Amino acid sequence: MTDEAMSPLRRRMIEDMTIRKLAPKTQHDYVQRVKNFAAFLGRSPDTATFEDVRRYQLHLTASGVGAPTINQTVSTLRFFFRVTLKRHEIVEHTHVIHEPRKLPV
Repeated sequence: MTDEAMSPLRRRMIEDMTIRKLAPKTQHDYVQRVKNFAAFLGRSPDTATFEDVRRYQLHLTASGVGAPTINQTVSTLRFFFRVTLKRHEIVEHTHVIHEPRKLPV
């Protein structure tokens, strides 16, 4: 995406990640996950509600997405709403999935 075509919201998120020295791959992954969330919503992610985030988590789970991917998505959305949008209440009650550890056989 060229700099001229980048939305102010995406630019702000990238700046927030740069300030916090997130690795380039992490930044790319976070931007991609927010894009996927926006595609699920069918609108700008800054208009999302807690119920939208919850529905997205249910959608990912029903789609067979693995726990690590869901947890990475939750982390991304927490960053996006808490840091970039300053809307802590949206992700205040989101939870990561804890998988039991498997002992070696």
